[in-house]
Amino acid sequence: MNNTVSPPDALMVLGSRCPHCPTVLQGLSELIKQGRIGRLEVINLEQRPDLAEELGIRAVPWVRLGPFELEGLRSPAELRQWAERAGSTEGLAEYFQELLKEGKLQQVVDHIRRDPPALKGLLVPLADTEAELQVRLGIGAVMEDLAGSEALQAGVADLGELTRHEQALVRNDACHYLGMSASPEAVPYLRARLEDSDPGVAEVAQEALEVLRDAGITLH
Repeated sequence: MNNTVSPPDALMVLGSRCPHCPTVLQGLSELIKQGRIGRLEVINLEQRPDLAEELGIRAVPWVRLGPFELEGLRSPAELRQWAERAGSTEGLAEYFQELLKEGKLQQVVDHIRRDPPALKGLLVPLADTEAELQVRLGIGAVMEDLAGSEALQAGVADLGELTRHEQALVRNDACHYLGMSASPEAVPYLRARLEDSDPGVAEVAQEALEVLRDAGITLH
């Protein structure tokens, strides 16, 4: 474990008749003893039914471990792994990819809207040309939902870096998403791609600039 990073806190919501809750609770208790999580709060959903709507809980056991929201049975090894991932961009990337594979796009959108810097976690699989198609399609859907948002605008510089990626697929996607940002800061990155070695990337960059212009962004 990386001792330079404070261990995450955990919140567990359980039910009295939940068959998997004891296993998850035991796993979290062990992490407390090991110092892998700093604090554990446990709530019985039957005593606090209002939390179901407040936290978006659809099933128990439900755990918030650092920035991650985990549903269902999780082994002690899985819980330890998520605790170790907390606080890192790579951990967020793994979390977002799991959600995208499960079709939980709205959870990704909501997470990034609450915490705009978390967008970096979505850009890790975007830069991975070996990422599964379902993940890449999910990223596209999330970006469309975030179009014009403060969260996407805050990520313009990071997307701009990806316009220089060695793989044309990544440059292409980065240009496309910059066009959704409605940010004047995206313009220099897109202009630089108008002479891209890949004609497809240059075309997408031009289209993205036109989208920005139509959104009222000055291109000069």
